[in-house]
Order: sequence, then C-alpha cells, then structure tokens
Amino acid sequence: MLGTDFVRNNIGAVKQALLQRGSTLSLDEFETLDQKRRQSITERDTLKATCNRLSEEIGTLMKEKRKEEAAPKQQEVVQAKSRIKELEQIIDESETRLAEMLLVVPNIPHHSVPKGKDETANVEIRRYGNPKEFGFSAKDHTDLGVSLSILDFERATRMAGARFAILRGKGARLERALINFMLDIHTKENGYTEVNPPFMVNTASLQGTGQLPKFAEDLFKIEKTDYWLIPTAEVPLTNFYREEILDAKDLPISLTAYTPCFRSEAGSYGRDVKGLIRQHQFDKVELVKISHPDQSYEDLEKLTRDAETILQRLELPYRVVALSTGDMGFSAAKTYDIEVWLPSQNTYREISSCSNCEAFQARRAQIRFRRSTGAKPEPVHTLNGSGLAVGRTWLAILENYQQEDGSVIIPTALRPYIDGLERIKPE
Repeated sequence: MLGTDFVRNNIGAVKQALLQRGSTLSLDEFETLDQKRRQSITERDTLKATCNRLSEEIGTLMKEKRKEEAAPKQQEVVQAKSRIKELEQIIDESETRLAEMLLVVPNIPHHSVPKGKDETANVEIRRYGNPKEFGFSAKDHTDLGVSLSILDFERATRMAGARFAILRGKGARLERALINFMLDIHTKENGYTEVNPPFMVNTASLQGTGQLPKFAEDLFKIEKTDYWLIPTAEVPLTNFYREEILDAKDLPISLTAYTPCFRSEAGSYGRDVKGLIRQHQFDKVELVKISHPDQSYEDLEKLTRDAETILQRLELPYRVVALSTGDMGFSAAKTYDIEVWLPSQNTYREISSCSNCEAFQARRAQIRFRRSTGAKPEPVHTLNGSGLAVGRTWLAILENYQQEDGSVIIPTALRPYIDGLERIKPE
C-alpha cells in the first residue's frame, strides 16, 4: 500500500508507474477526494479554533453577567459545532474511501526494473548449467509419472476434480524428500528460521500482503467464516510480525516454511491444463525476509541466491530473469524469476519468484521498526520468494533425469533423504 501523502506528493510519478505496469487505473477520484478531505480538515480546524476563542469570550461575558452579549456568540458556537460534525463525517468518509482506493493501487517499480508491457521485456541475468541433450525421444513428466506408477490424475479427478494430482509410492517419497532437503539447506546453511504456520488465515492477513481485495477470485474462502486457504506461505510468514514494532538491530529476519498452497487459478483456463504445472493444491517451501530499508536490495540478491542453491545442489539447469514493469506482481517493487529447464517444453519455466516489496506490504500490515531508541517507527521492507515450488522441482527432476529405459535417476544430493534410492524404475 502506498501512503496517501506519498501519492499526493508524487502523483505524477505514480501515474507514470501505473502506465509502465500497463494499468488502466485512474487516480482522478483520488485527487478530487483528497483535495476535498484536506479542505474539510482546514475548515474544521479553523472552526474549532473559532469555538475555542468564542468559548473563552463567552466565559468572560458570563462571569461579568453580560448574558445578552454572550447569547449571539453561543449561537455561533452551536452552528460551528454542527458544521464541525458535518465536516468530520465528510473527513471520515473520505479517508475510508481513500484507503479503499489505495488498496488496489499497485506498488511503484524500482528504478532498476526493465521497462516493458509484458514478459517480452524481461531481461535474462544469468544461467546455470546446460540443458541435457537426450539420445532418445524425451517424455514429459506426466507420461513419465504415470508410466512409473508414481503419478495418478485419474483417481485425483474422481476424488476431487480437475487440477488435482495424487503422488504415490516413490513419487510421494520423492516429494517428501524434496521438502526436507529444501528446509535443511535453508535452515542449516542459509540462515532461515523454520516456521510451521496455519494453512488458513484471516482477511486482514491477506489484505496485508496484497492478495485482497484485488485478487479474491484467485483464492479459496471457507464459507461462513473469516478464514481463507493460503495461496502461499508468504502470507502467514509476512504477517508473523503484523502490527508489531521491531528493533533495527534484529533486522533482517529470515523465515522459511513448508506449506501446501491453494489457488483457484481463476483466469487461467486452457493454460497448463495437463500435468503438475498449474494445480489447485501444491507444495512449496517459502522464504521471507523482514529487512531494513537501507539493505533490502542486498537482501533480495541473497534471497534469490538462496533459492538458486537448491537447483544447483540438484544439478538442474536454470536461468534468472528480471521481470519487466508490466510483468511484475501487484505488491512487488522488483522481482527476479528463477526458471528451470523443462526438456518436454524445450524452454525454461518459472520455479520461483523472488521479490522485494519494499514498504508496500509492511504499510498495509503495520510492520514497523525503530532505527534507534525513541525514534519514530517506520515501515520495514518485506521480501519473499519460493525456495522452491516443490511440485515443479519434482517434475523437473523427472524430466531432466529420465533415462531411455523409462527410469529416473535420483539426484545425488537428494539420495540421503530417500533412503539412498538411486533410481525410480518402471514397475
């Protein structure tokens, strides 16, 4: 959330940022309403000062028993107080509406973000590894998983519906191994504290991280409650410090969590309908940093490198891409996408998005810090990224480590987490 003062004082820059993001959102109503609010505040404060002055004069006149002279002043006070009441209602209504409007204004892109209307303007930053060349016709993860009897879509569809999958046997073990592997790397080597958060959150938490109110259709709501299924552990982890004031010496705070994630995938009809790329339920290990504003961009680089560590240990080819202004998420000021190589699609696909949201989420969730004792609290910067999307890592292993006989080699780094298993073979 951008502050009212910031938008007012930087209205031109905010409008330009909206254009860069490809947003059609107009700020005309904001400007009109904000001007009305400020004029009402000025009039109210002037009337209050008048009332105070008149009250003193009335007090003096009443002490001197000059009631007739005091009467018109008393009437003026009554009229002023009535107008003050009207103005305060106008101010309250204006502030409520302004807050509602600001909730749907996206974050301002950082100056280093590539300018462009969509993903075609994204900029590749670096690559790791070389895509493997197969001496046979490579299969996609769906065919591999079904032929290995570790992936079942048919029963999942009967059980729940489309966009669900069942992992079984060694497939389920591989998923669990990946979760433990990722958490161990992030907690033992990368300095994150593991959290086991609720998988449901309230409306205020989703509003704090920016999913609500704008993206309600992408979420699953529990009827007759204020609970929502989390779309990502970013929500509970970022809200861990909601409405708290932190000490600068404690920053950055690094948190990680494994959770299932739930998304309705509204608006994605026809996209990735086959396989595990886009499911209603999927597993993810999330990384969140609560950072000092002066070092949040250094922390973004570290968080991105931390996520990359997992792919490097698994020896999976990937690239890192800086998203353009038109391709970034609503809350982000800057985002790096990490994209893993998928042989079946002959391209790189997103496996993690690492973002610095600056003060945007912190302002919404009231997460603040003091630079020193007695200093005025100010918003922290919040960062998040997948470390990694477990299902997409699972399918990337199947595709990149497949063999001509239909088996799949288990990456060396992962074998201790799966009882030394070296290969998943057709049964």
